[in-house]
Amino acid sequence: MDNIAIKINDVSCFYGKNAAVKNASIDIPSNSIYSFIGPSGCGKTTLLRSINRMNDLIESFNLTGSIEIDGENIYEYKTVKEIKALRKNIGMIFQQPNPLPTSIMKNMLLPIKEHYNGTHEFFRDKVIEKLKIAALYDEIEARLSKTALSLSGGQQQRLCIARALMLEPKIMLFDEPCSALDPIATFKIEEMLKELKSECTIIIVTHNMEQAQRISDYTAFFYQGEITEKGKTFDLFTHPKTELLYKYITGKF
Repeated sequence: MDNIAIKINDVSCFYGKNAAVKNASIDIPSNSIYSFIGPSGCGKTTLLRSINRMNDLIESFNLTGSIEIDGENIYEYKTVKEIKALRKNIGMIFQQPNPLPTSIMKNMLLPIKEHYNGTHEFFRDKVIEKLKIAALYDEIEARLSKTALSLSGGQQQRLCIARALMLEPKIMLFDEPCSALDPIATFKIEEMLKELKSECTIIIVTHNMEQAQRISDYTAFFYQGEITEKGKTFDLFTHPKTELLYKYITGKF
């Protein structure tokens, strides 16, 4: 296996006494796309959100085990400064696009102005660069001063991805980013993700089996909080080792 970007070691996640994730262990290689698949409520999103410590915001949440990024256990970070630095390096895209009700340009500049100093030209060039990566610039070049809410759903989602890229994250987390989008918008995002993995490591939660097969290098199958199978995507879908995974990918439950 390639260099490991994220090492998840025997992680269990609890909301109060309820275990949402049980004894999960995964090595996620650098510059790969890793899909989390499985039925709703089986722990995929909980584990995903644990990688940037977003679950810390839930009072009843507790995690055991460790998640290592670049060899450091991120759950040993105690200060606000450490956690902010962690989240700066991890972009997160949600199921529903969440552009701010302001111009496209201001949406793009908001994350970067907090962390960088630069000229107007520096910022504009960076915005254009990221919009091009998101395959969006040609569509909205003349509308950068218009509200982001005027964009279509697929364009809004690509804008959110471009905005996350402004901070040059090493890791990108996607929680069902295409579930609300039409097939054309989905195709554009999938093509972008395949190119983006040369720049960062990508984890995607998806219920779309065809999407997992099309874009991911590795897949983990979750069921009732446990990872029942994991490995190279091609192997999982062509030779599932368990009847549970076979039934899931063939739509029998």
